Amino acid sequence: MESALTARDRVGVQDFVLLENFTSEAAFIENLRRRFRENLIYTYIGPVLVSVNPYRDLQIYSRQHMERYRGVSFYEVPPHLFAVADTVYRALRTERRDQAVMISGESGAGKTEATKRLLQFYAETCPAPERGGAVRDRLLQSNPVLEAFGNAKTLRNDNSSRFGKYMDVQFDFKGAPVGGHILSYLLEKSRVVHQNHGERNFHIFYQLLEGGEEETLRRLGLERNPQSYLYLVKGQCAKVSSINDKSDWKVVRKALTVIDFTEDEVEDLLSIVASVLHLGNIHFAANEESNAQVTTENQLKYLTRLLSVEGSTLREALTHRKIIAKGEELLSPLNLEQAAYARDALAKAVYSRTFTWLVGKINRSLASKDVESPSWRSTTVLGLLDIYGFEVFQHNSFEQFCINYCNEKLQQLFIELTLKSEQEEYEAEGIAWEPVQYFNNKIICDLVEEKFKGIISILDEECLRPGEATDLTFLEKLEDTVKHHPHFLTHKLADQRTRKSLGRGEFRLLHYAGEVTYSVTGFLDKNNDLLFRNLKETMCSSKNPIMSQCFDRSELSDKKRPETVATQFKMSLLQLVEILQSKEPAYVRCIKPNDAKQPGRFDEVLIRHQVKYLGLLENLRVRRAGFAYRRKYEAFLQRYKSLCPETWPTWAGRPQDGVAVLVRHLGYKPEEYKMGRTKIFIRFPKTLFATEDALEVRRQSLATKIQAAWRGFHWRQKFLRVKRSAICIQSWWRGTLGRRKAAKEVGGTDHPAAHPRLHPAPRPPLPRERLLPGPCAHLFFAKPEAAAAPECPGHLVAHAPTCPA
Repeated sequence: MESALTARDRVGVQDFVLLENFTSEAAFIENLRRRFRENLIYTYIGPVLVSVNPYRDLQIYSRQHMERYRGVSFYEVPPHLFAVADTVYRALRTERRDQAVMISGESGAGKTEATKRLLQFYAETCPAPERGGAVRDRLLQSNPVLEAFGNAKTLRNDNSSRFGKYMDVQFDFKGAPVGGHILSYLLEKSRVVHQNHGERNFHIFYQLLEGGEEETLRRLGLERNPQSYLYLVKGQCAKVSSINDKSDWKVVRKALTVIDFTEDEVEDLLSIVASVLHLGNIHFAANEESNAQVTTENQLKYLTRLLSVEGSTLREALTHRKIIAKGEELLSPLNLEQAAYARDALAKAVYSRTFTWLVGKINRSLASKDVESPSWRSTTVLGLLDIYGFEVFQHNSFEQFCINYCNEKLQQLFIELTLKSEQEEYEAEGIAWEPVQYFNNKIICDLVEEKFKGIISILDEECLRPGEATDLTFLEKLEDTVKHHPHFLTHKLADQRTRKSLGRGEFRLLHYAGEVTYSVTGFLDKNNDLLFRNLKETMCSSKNPIMSQCFDRSELSDKKRPETVATQFKMSLLQLVEILQSKEPAYVRCIKPNDAKQPGRFDEVLIRHQVKYLGLLENLRVRRAGFAYRRKYEAFLQRYKSLCPETWPTWAGRPQDGVAVLVRHLGYKPEEYKMGRTKIFIRFPKTLFATEDALEVRRQSLATKIQAAWRGFHWRQKFLRVKRSAICIQSWWRGTLGRRKAAKEVGGTDHPAAHPRLHPAPRPPLPRERLLPGPCAHLFFAKPEAAAAPECPGHLVAHAPTCPA
């Protein structure tokens, strides 16, 4: 905070709590704009870091920058992601309590990049573990693999994470990383079979086609042209200028080796990736009974080989559905629409389960090998959460509903933990806590997740009930159950004016971030995630080692209906909230400055929208509900002690007493500050600004005095050196004159050879530097243009006493 207060008129304040008009959205955004214009992409809201994506490399993540932020107080250096990283790491080491960094923001805001920078910081600055850097390498190399299989090009972001990721990094008692674990959430598997215009499928498909070796592609039955595959052409965006699929493929292949993939496992994994592409090219035609039949025999042949299944079994599974009724198995033929649905369902299941297996494989590679050792039992954990941000599109479906529900839960947790942290700090410092007014979004979370009456429960009920349940019957059930809820609206429930903006197959939720309209089309299918039984049986019979792990035969004997997608997601989200509540949180809020991904462009409308849905003003109001600034007595006194004669240059008493003397001297009014047990709390930014301005004036005054004192000291020392040198020279010369005079009186000649007792035989010449040691030398050699002194015999100079320095 302190390091840039004097530049606040040009670059704004580097902590939003110091905004005078902290309730103004315009003031908040203007401060962001000023800093963004100066390439200052980081700003604090107290301990929360706000990051604006610059869309260019600012050269602020080098090793030198890492060292600058290591071991430094959070507010003594400009805001930076490394400041958060170092603060969290030091708290982990000193307090021995698990930490978590929660990174959120919309697609393209820089969440994934921030996660990678944090991992880079810990990999390069933490001590190396005893068994070498294998764990660190695997932690870093897990990123390109997960990005290849879990990221895709979207309209908003060329490298958009299409899944949520939580990573735990384990540190031993020395602070070295010794293990890790990854949890993934809600992979967007619908992208495998469909992409919007201008978007791509997952990166791995294009990387394999572009970078794969000729022999590999021949074995997999693939050709390099992405246009040859139905699952890759729907977005009509196979090539992206900002993505080099060929070089990315090399990175992924190397990373797979680092995280302990054998060549056989890589071959099996690529066979599955290729099988998804071939599956998309399976076509059907109707026979005389309008039943579907496979017409692409070549694709079916490749599929059976790559998945290691029987060709006839797979053909039957793609064109028939097995039904068990009263203990009997019946095969029901599928029509063209049903066969296409079964094919796409299989492709999504194969890919999503392979992704889950891949995460498990990485976790086994990251697992600490010394779980039995005493040092492992004393490990601490640092969590990194990279989760999708609030999504509002022109067309919002089941995926957006789940993602926005996730954001509601995390916003609820964020406000609760922030308020809890504030209240605990006030109570610990003996400062009276005043309840803060804020919007509690629990009412929205309950609308979605409440048992029996929540949207998820109603959706599950419709999915499970017998009869002809459809997306529209689900909507009707919603209208009957939650029609009186203030945050729910449909075409039927809306007034005349609002009804025009709502379709008959849509419902609208008033989220904490604003209104979102959802289309119910596909809700039941996506929630059921139905895979026909005979398709499961076929996959369970696969000889591909990875496939056999992805499809367990126990599924076939389990009579219980599997949980729906929404329920699974709700349970995993509740588990995530429990994990985060058990840790000390830190927050990074990422903002996207424009949709065009252009450096230097600041889209105020887009940013205002993000400021709202990230709850930044809400967070600022909570932080500013009491005091704008708080600091330990020692730090406050160390910084401002020069402003008071009684505390400058040193204060011998307690820091708390020194601060009390200091603020009295500065004229603080009682309503402007409070003294806690270990900290001073300042209520108004203007009080701190006035103190900081006074410090700047004082520094200039002290600098002038220090310069004057130094110059005086410097010239005094120089004068004393000249004086000592002159005395030495005078002494030597008087001695020389005296010896000459004595020689004349004794022998009448001053030639040395005539007086051997007074003048010993000359010795070999000494090196020049030994003739005149110390500060006297410059008087003879530094100024050759000066008038020459009377000649002094060389042998006398050589034996002259040493001049005192």
